[in-house]
Amino acid sequence: MLYLAEVQKQKGGLLGGGSKTELKLLACQRSDQNWSTVLEQTIGAEEASKLNDGALVLVELSPNRQVKRIQEAGRPLVNILHNFSRQMEKFKLKEDEIDQWKQSLMFQVQELNRREMDMESRWEQLQHLEHEVQDLEKQRQEVKSSREQIKQLRTEVERNRQELEGAWQHLRGEQRRLDDLQAYSPQGTVVDEAQTKAITDLLNRLSGGVGSTVGLRENLNFAFELLEQQQATLNPHWQQLEQQQSLAQQQQGEVEQLSQSWRDHQTEFQQFQNSLHQQIAELQLTTATLKNKQGLSDILKEKLGIQQDLYQQTQALVAMADNLVFGQQVDVEVLENLPLEELQKIVQDLHNKLEIDSSFVQDQEQELNYKEQGIKDLEAKIQQVSGEELKNLELELAEEKDLYRMLNKSLRPQRNNLLRQEQTFKQHQKILLQRQGHFVTYSPGYNTINLDSILSQIDNQRQQNFQELQKLENEIQQLSADIEIKLGEIDHQTQELESKHQELKSMEEQLLHLQTATAECWGRVNLYQQALQPIQDCLDSLRDKLHTISDSLTHVQEIGDSQRQTISEMRQTIQSLMNLPDVLVS
Repeated sequence: MLYLAEVQKQKGGLLGGGSKTELKLLACQRSDQNWSTVLEQTIGAEEASKLNDGALVLVELSPNRQVKRIQEAGRPLVNILHNFSRQMEKFKLKEDEIDQWKQSLMFQVQELNRREMDMESRWEQLQHLEHEVQDLEKQRQEVKSSREQIKQLRTEVERNRQELEGAWQHLRGEQRRLDDLQAYSPQGTVVDEAQTKAITDLLNRLSGGVGSTVGLRENLNFAFELLEQQQATLNPHWQQLEQQQSLAQQQQGEVEQLSQSWRDHQTEFQQFQNSLHQQIAELQLTTATLKNKQGLSDILKEKLGIQQDLYQQTQALVAMADNLVFGQQVDVEVLENLPLEELQKIVQDLHNKLEIDSSFVQDQEQELNYKEQGIKDLEAKIQQVSGEELKNLELELAEEKDLYRMLNKSLRPQRNNLLRQEQTFKQHQKILLQRQGHFVTYSPGYNTINLDSILSQIDNQRQQNFQELQKLENEIQQLSADIEIKLGEIDHQTQELESKHQELKSMEEQLLHLQTATAECWGRVNLYQQALQPIQDCLDSLRDKLHTISDSLTHVQEIGDSQRQTISEMRQTIQSLMNLPDVLVS
């Protein structure tokens, strides 16, 4: 199992003999991204004797609490913090996305409520139309009933016409017989009383049959009245149909006009929105440039602070003795009295530890150089991109700068410790060489240092960085002023865009409402027309048939009048024949 631990060294005697190295367990890894604290526990670990006291390490322990592997915790901790920062950014993005979903769901609920109200209104209109259709169905049934009555009248008229035609044929036969009698009467033919009675009865029957068209005429007039009543019932519906059709045509024109106006406003809104997006992109680019320059300014300020401290410390060193010794002074008398083999072993141990720590510090320095180069590459990319990619690169740049500062800060005590170890090693080495009989001289690069040139170089670099910082601050001030102006313009245009959006949305709702009303109006027109037209066609057909029956009845009436006249003449002829004297046939 992997643990985070702190190196603790307990020193023994004066010469470092009997020292003990332990690891204080601080946290335990439960999973890849899960760490938990543990109770303070210490375990012996001589493998960590080459590490500095207080250093943080990652140690892997076996189930029986034996050390399997030890590594420096600096870089892994930086990676863990880096991953934690990324996870926090992802959580924040997820929260923003959840908020957007909540707003979207709220808008959808409002839209569903509005549509539900529209559906209820349309349902009421449909119920009203159903009632009207039921009324029209009743009228259609009445027309159908009238049609049946007219059909019965027509059948009765046809039957009467056939009876009248038969009577008329019979009358013609009798008339022919009468003509024959009149032709033989001068020669002595006698019409007896029985024949006269039969002819009279036949004439009476014919007279009664001819007068039966009066009842048919009354029924026909009643059918005409019923038909006109049905037409009078339909006429208001036809007028309402014409009004609805006129209203639908008027609303259709308004829909087309409003639709064209909406498209023009939408085009204008899109152009205005594109212009605003372009200005926002320019503002983001300017803001990114400002952040980069501010980052450079912070780095320069930090660098100036470091140079100022270094300059002051160097001045203090110049004021001290010519020979500068780093770290603690060793006890020369004790070292000179040690056995030579023991002193050689101490020097070798110091040399080995110095090489290990120096290699580790060099790796960290190389990692720091990589981070610095990566920051420069990101800054170069930011100058060439915009939009969403620019935001991602800015976040990545901020993370890399934080990692750079953390790594640089964690490396400072290790640099100082390395300098102290180097000084201690050289002091022990010098004493060892002296005891071995070698002549040792003080190296100018080690004990005596020419600090005047260093002070001059530090001052020159400080002046250059200060001038560059002033230039950056002037540019930052100018960019900040430009951003303020652009922010004001964008705020104004955003408000104007929101106003246009509300106007466009209101126009769209009005257009949708008008389209819905127009569609419903056309629906009523089509429904009225589909319901009224068959009834009207039926009434027109019935009217034509009634007029045909009326013409036929008029013709029958004329024939009947003619027949009455003929019957009257025949009756007079028979009467005259009955008044003739009796003549015997010779």
